[in-house]
Amino acid sequence: MAAPPKVPWTRLIRFISADDGDDQIYFGDAIVLTADFDIGDPANHASLTARVVTGDPLLPTCQVTDRVLGVKKLLGPLTYKMVPSIRCIGGNYVSHLREIGIEPLKYPAMFSKTSNALAGYGDDVELATFIQDDQADYEGELAFVIAKDAKNVAQEDAMDYILGYTCANDVSARKWAMDPNLVGTFPPPQMTYGKSFDGFCPIGPCIVSADVTWNQQTDHPLTQVLKDPHALALRTKVNGELRQQSNTAELHFKIPALVEFLSRRSTLHAGSIVLTGTPGGVGFSMKPPRFLKEGDTVEIYFGGIGTLRHGITHAK
Repeated sequence: MAAPPKVPWTRLIRFISADDGDDQIYFGDAIVLTADFDIGDPANHASLTARVVTGDPLLPTCQVTDRVLGVKKLLGPLTYKMVPSIRCIGGNYVSHLREIGIEPLKYPAMFSKTSNALAGYGDDVELATFIQDDQADYEGELAFVIAKDAKNVAQEDAMDYILGYTCANDVSARKWAMDPNLVGTFPPPQMTYGKSFDGFCPIGPCIVSADVTWNQQTDHPLTQVLKDPHALALRTKVNGELRQQSNTAELHFKIPALVEFLSRRSTLHAGSIVLTGTPGGVGFSMKPPRFLKEGDTVEIYFGGIGTLRHGITHAK
């Protein structure tokens, strides 16, 4: 039976320390004593600590040291230089297909985000002047990180290639993705262009090791919450208002099927991120539509992972 690669950390974070005074950036294994401790909740940041991780945190050879540091500022768990590609799946929740009037798909619908779109916890998403006209939208999504190069992987072997899970926001400029007056009719709607502006893929607050979700260790504080990536509660809020509420059980194409499909004659390199789709409740499907604007705060929560939180600003 396939099983995820073993890394020594449980919840990987990247942070600025509160203890060394020089604003050095560290990778760390967040110290979490209870399964419901939310790393992304600002109320918990004063008490958040981590054991420093040395070496490449994406490799099993990295080490979790005994050095414990307080967290001054939580950052995105990965930098864009660590992520060779970002693959996204559209129409993977029945509730989202229903709200846009599309039948369930025969095959996954894949598009890409470019690596410049990657952002982290607490990073404001800045909307360029040409995106400030009622089109910026949110899509709360479960994302997984590829542990090692994957090509022509069968579903039954897919878990061998999953490093861990995180929250993501597939921020979208709807007009620049789909409006024929802007993008024309050929090629088809430009999903990649409208979803790849700087900062349009926030992830965080941490990466939860897939090995933790796989091994049913009764003494591990995360086991009872994140023992199945296809049974995670999802909530998206904008300014505290609930916009999306679902569960990854609703995924039409499960994670092993996505790995198999995406790796067919196309290598998923180690460090690549896959966003698995969003449920119903996106802004452009509301009546009337409700888009993101300057000053908004977006929160995306997945059970067992925590809350990704970021703001929205306007470029001047």
